[in-house]
Amino acid sequence: MGVPGKGLVEGLKVTAKTLARRSVTEQYPDVLPELPPRSRGVIALMEENCTSCMLCARECPSWCIYIDSHTETAPSVGEQARERSRNVLDRFAIDFSLCMYCGICIEACPFDALFWSPEFEYAETDLRNLTHEKDRLRDWMWTVPAPQPIDPGPATEDEA
Repeated sequence: MGVPGKGLVEGLKVTAKTLARRSVTEQYPDVLPELPPRSRGVIALMEENCTSCMLCARECPSWCIYIDSHTETAPSVGEQARERSRNVLDRFAIDFSLCMYCGICIEACPFDALFWSPEFEYAETDLRNLTHEKDRLRDWMWTVPAPQPIDPGPATEDEA
């Protein structure tokens, strides 16, 4: 059996330590916070890689991705080649008032068209303005950090 009041004493020690510590106030608008590397802020779009396959929109649990596209026919290259059709992206929008920031759309994209950007300052005064179109999503691509190098893993006996 435990000592009666032990939990109360431990709780009072934690409270005393917290009271003795000096509080630190972040001066946010004037001094930007230092974000950890690879932090999730907003979803950026590399429009050139998007094929309008709709996988991201289908996998999104909150259905906040809107994609419109049309099909164009490319001329045949050789004499016996047939004409090919390809999807052209007309609209790609994400409604960040609905987005859960789960990253499923980024994981589902087979063409690496979506990325996490550490940009976090995109507040709006009107809720309807939180639907960002492809132009704004493309502008956030320059803030996406370079991918981390692949971990080579442990050395084997052959390499040593």
